[in-house]
Amino acid sequence: MFGKILIANRGEIAVRIIRACKEMGIETVSVFSEADKDALHVHMADESYCIGPAPVSESYLNMTSILTTAVETGAEAIHPGYGLLSENAKFAELCKACNIAFIGPEPEILRKMGDKDQARRTMKEAGIPVIAGSDAFDDAQEALEKAKEIGFPLLIKARSGGGGRGIRLVKSEDSFIDQFCTASSESLTAFGDGALYLEKYIYPARHVEVQILADKRGNTIALGERECSVQRKNQKLIEESPSPALTPENRISLWDTAVAAAKAVNYENAGTVEFLLDRDGNFYFMEMNTRLQVEHPVTEMVTGIDLVQWQIRIAAGMPLPFTQADINPKGHAIECRINAEDPYNNYRPSCGTISLLHVPGGPGVRFDSAIYQGYFIPPYYDSMIGKLIVYANTRSEAIRKMIAALSELVAEGIEHNGQLQLDILDDKRFKSGDYDTSFMAEFGR
Repeated sequence: MFGKILIANRGEIAVRIIRACKEMGIETVSVFSEADKDALHVHMADESYCIGPAPVSESYLNMTSILTTAVETGAEAIHPGYGLLSENAKFAELCKACNIAFIGPEPEILRKMGDKDQARRTMKEAGIPVIAGSDAFDDAQEALEKAKEIGFPLLIKARSGGGGRGIRLVKSEDSFIDQFCTASSESLTAFGDGALYLEKYIYPARHVEVQILADKRGNTIALGERECSVQRKNQKLIEESPSPALTPENRISLWDTAVAAAKAVNYENAGTVEFLLDRDGNFYFMEMNTRLQVEHPVTEMVTGIDLVQWQIRIAAGMPLPFTQADINPKGHAIECRINAEDPYNNYRPSCGTISLLHVPGGPGVRFDSAIYQGYFIPPYYDSMIGKLIVYANTRSEAIRKMIAALSELVAEGIEHNGQLQLDILDDKRFKSGDYDTSFMAEFGR
């Protein structure tokens, strides 16, 4: 087992990893930007080092600074969290070159599954159901000819995309060229790759994903699914497990398919296979996230398995001690992402000092966050300031528990989306479980 791990991330996920390491008796090293000098992860880690100014390109994406810090502090492994460098094959290769374990998949897996175009082709070859679409294009006119074959409406997606960026819904041929160029520019800025592929638009559809754990000996298991259909601009707002859309037969088939997808690329560590589910119960591979997901806590709540700790154990070479037959999720968990923004004022970002903070508690209530009273939320990073997670025996009980918890949450000094989450939970469609990815558009937010 590792004696010291560097956490190459910030915010709530850095805090989450530090807590897991402390429980395992592992020393931690945190890195931070100048803007994060007072951040919670800086104070919680055993050692903390500034690696650059506020912009992520000069700090949290600065591979040289991060690796230099790891080598100089004697860190044996690096946990990248999610976002930032978590799916960067080059960074994983550099870790290996420095004889530092990267807590995640091998570089070749990151590269293969990070190329969404190649991932689709790989899954299709493995017999995994894939949405009708195309290979990647750099040229808008060539892409338009293929789009006419596929038919409208369709989705334009970034080959190297993630986090909902580089995606456009195109409803007609007339707007295709403009949408393609805009998405390509966005993708080039965000990922350094402007290539895009096309995908048939399935409507109505639900976004359902399966959590995977795979060790270095080829043991691969599914830890259940998560329903992620409440989204705004392809960014998830609420996740729950289990999905209210699946029949028992669907569920088993979906899990088996996710495991087969992971085995098709000899996957290692934690990962998520994402699917679209149509109104007839058919599901199609979307992509594979080769990292820990923001919404991993709902899986932890229904399975009792600490995903971060098992990421670390797998990276250290430990085999999984359980089989698929041992996985029997119980109860229902819901997660609401708490963002520093004003949803009733065009989602205007909010930064500033938290003058008063009260965090909800009680049995089955968890708040993963890095904020504290007196903390200044900087304007440079993602707007998510916390994740409120609840667990109960049934879905209806979990909804009531979440409403109670959100009503108790106080974070004065900033705007946040807690009231929006309450409004969603009180919506008849959400309560019934009969909702899809169009929910937020129809909800009016």
